[in-house]
Amino acid sequence: MTIRTRFAPSPTGYLHVGGARTALFSWLYARKHGGQFILRIEDTDLERSTAESVNAILEGMTWLGLEYDEGPFYQTQRFDRYKEIIDQLLEQGDAYHCYCSKEALDEMREQQRANKQKPRYDGRCRHISSPKEGVQPVVRFKNPTEGSVIVQDAVKGDVEFQNSELDDLIIARPDGTPTYNLTVVVDDLDMGMTHVIRGDDHLNNSPRQINIFKALAAEIPVFAHLPMILGDDGARLSKRHGAVSVMSYRDEGYLPEALLNYLVRLGWSHGDQEIFSIDEMITLFDIKDVNKSASSFNTDKLLWLNQQYIKNSSPEHVAHHLSWHMGQLGIDPSQGPELTKVVQAQQERAKTLVEMATNSRFFYQQVTEYDEKAARKNLTEISMDVLQDMHQRLSVLPNWQAEPIHDQIKECSVAREIGMGKVAQPIRVAITGNTMSPPLDVTLELLGSERTLAAILLAIEWIKDHVLDS
Repeated sequence: MTIRTRFAPSPTGYLHVGGARTALFSWLYARKHGGQFILRIEDTDLERSTAESVNAILEGMTWLGLEYDEGPFYQTQRFDRYKEIIDQLLEQGDAYHCYCSKEALDEMREQQRANKQKPRYDGRCRHISSPKEGVQPVVRFKNPTEGSVIVQDAVKGDVEFQNSELDDLIIARPDGTPTYNLTVVVDDLDMGMTHVIRGDDHLNNSPRQINIFKALAAEIPVFAHLPMILGDDGARLSKRHGAVSVMSYRDEGYLPEALLNYLVRLGWSHGDQEIFSIDEMITLFDIKDVNKSASSFNTDKLLWLNQQYIKNSSPEHVAHHLSWHMGQLGIDPSQGPELTKVVQAQQERAKTLVEMATNSRFFYQQVTEYDEKAARKNLTEISMDVLQDMHQRLSVLPNWQAEPIHDQIKECSVAREIGMGKVAQPIRVAITGNTMSPPLDVTLELLGSERTLAAILLAIEWIKDHVLDS
């Protein structure tokens, strides 16, 4: 048997982290077993589904690298097939037309509540054989009234539902459009799904869908319902906890592999291992090892993971993603040092790509303003002499590389009988605008002689204008 899994989001918003984890687990299970992973867009909610949301889902899947083998399939393009199945269920007596008005249903439920009964459709139209004039009916599935349904869940174990607790759900609206519980069964049947991995908010739908599978004499897929993701306060993860859209994590400077690594650990583990390559995830992941309890999202842990990935990934890979962030700052990374070399200089200390991009701005744009505290401490009358001395030394340096640059800084400090920091920090402020940078000799080598010397001269003029004339 070839394993086939799917991710089937509704395009009513962005791709959120809960959906991304569902997609990841489905993708990993298919990849582990040499199967296929299918993307299906469940867009039958015509009022809420939007093209923008579809694009957001596709963009998120692409950024995460969760490539799909088939799709995307759109439910709105399969209405003829759903009608065919609805007609089949009607013909074989497993569905019927319901002519109850909204008012009649409201009155029925109100009476049930008054009698302390569970509000549910009572099947009053089950045996009506002739249509009611002037009423456009819905179609209801005739759910069995006796026995039980056992959902054999790969995560939660066997979960039993009594058929007497399941009412006759609507499978087609008055205008003929199908509803979720019908379309998902038809799609999973037609697309040969062997495993349905989804959030546990769908668990209560499963017995209804299993009964429809049985009515169609179809093989029932393996279900696996994933516990929800909570915020660090124990409430269900939502916008108030911060970024929950996948692409907002891209915008905040996370590498996709870091987010995937974090998501795979939300509800699944392999010993005490924290960091997994994609290949390790595929090899080690098994749906039966997913925890039954909910997981809490911890942004600090994700940030730590991201820092590890930035530090240990190849400079070429980090540069590939950093380039986009440079563009967001209005910087063309081709107009300056090679981006991979900038990454090599910066990746030991950066926690996010936004931080790295911001701290690398000076490599591509001339600094015109200085941090006030940094300038007050390091751009002084005394340091002006140091800057003039270093400008002279560096302007005649025949070999513009880190080692001879370092030697000149050291010689200047020895000649002036001051610490190397007293030489290095004014230069650092001159070229970066603040007191933070990679090792100064490496930084100056990347920046180049022309821009370094120009920055030192600019700092000297700033001291003349703001310190000596004040």
